Amino acid sequence: MTIVKTDTADRLPRVFWIVFAGQLVNRIGSMVATFLVFYLTSRGLTVAGIGVVTTALGVGGLLSQPVGGFLADRFGHRLTLIAGMVATAGCMGALGAAQNLPLLAISAAALGFVGDLYRPAAAALVAEVVPLRRRSYAYGLIFWAINLGYPVAGVSAGLLAAHGFWLLFATDAFTCLLFAGIIALGIPATVDRRPAGGRPLVGYRTAFADFRLRWLVILTCGYFVVYSQVFFGLPLAITGAGLPPSSFGPIVVVNGVGIVCLQPFASRLLARFAPLRVLGVSWLFVGTGMGLVGFAHTTTEFALAAVVWTVGEVGAGGVAAGLVANLAPTGAHGRYQALYGWSQAVAKVIAGAVGPAVYVTAGPAALSIGCVVVALGCCVTAFRVAPAFHRPSSRNIPCADRQDARRAAC
Repeated sequence: MTIVKTDTADRLPRVFWIVFAGQLVNRIGSMVATFLVFYLTSRGLTVAGIGVVTTALGVGGLLSQPVGGFLADRFGHRLTLIAGMVATAGCMGALGAAQNLPLLAISAAALGFVGDLYRPAAAALVAEVVPLRRRSYAYGLIFWAINLGYPVAGVSAGLLAAHGFWLLFATDAFTCLLFAGIIALGIPATVDRRPAGGRPLVGYRTAFADFRLRWLVILTCGYFVVYSQVFFGLPLAITGAGLPPSSFGPIVVVNGVGIVCLQPFASRLLARFAPLRVLGVSWLFVGTGMGLVGFAHTTTEFALAAVVWTVGEVGAGGVAAGLVANLAPTGAHGRYQALYGWSQAVAKVIAGAVGPAVYVTAGPAALSIGCVVVALGCCVTAFRVAPAFHRPSSRNIPCADRQDARRAAC
């Protein structure tokens, strides 16, 4: 790998830490999605009815980030983030108040649509204020915050649900509004102010024409099809091994603790290397970990597999988002980040359909080997196309940052 010098003395700007704090608060309160199936079961819905609601949620999510990216670039990152969080709080309340299946499905679709509007805006806001050479580190810290908040949300949700599911909806909505408030009060409106003459807007057609972004979106989609088997293939493998669902707990703990402990150090260390090659190696680690899942039979063996894919997850965390930010032309950070996020949403839909089907028809070993093959393909392709990322287009980057961009991409 080519080593790149970085200036670790640079401090991340105040705006970044405000976004970081808001993301952490929001993730700690993200309880409804995790316990949605349990909530719908408590409402007396059949398996088919639950499927209708969760599908509606997923379909809404497919549209969320592309629209969010357009709004962020057109109307401003700060405004889109605030509006998205307020709308999410409102839809959260609507879902909690829905009394029948049609209303539940409509509310879920609306929640899926508005729930990720903020993501491109938040990522673009970070790209706007963080220097090029520090972006991967910054996105890595946000990835760390999200993974720190996730287990806290899970434990808290379990305790609150014992006293009524309405507490989950109320807490989730409150933290969404709190996130919006943190952004509204902490970040001045001038952060969204366009320079004289206005910024050149880059549409999705132009973004798709960037072959480097296309490659990154395709490879990210392939990687997330593999990684998403944590939610689809892994539970099937645990059940197939004759283990109780409670065995999933230690695996989640191993994964969460590994990310929280390793991510801050990994972000600084890996920032010295070529980002696309870091991603390729990281994706291979995740694929190998998922490959081991198909041959595990005990909780310990599953936990060891989790250690392997956690190393890869830590390596990938934040690097891709930082690379996307470095590719984006001025005024198009929202759209570029939206396409990157959209590839993950598409991957989850594919993984949810393909993973269980392969497991049932061909067996756990076939699914695991498939994960390794896809991850290896992504890794090899990443190394092959890496040279194309060495020379960022001068139209994308202000003159003062071009030298940093060349170092960050090589």
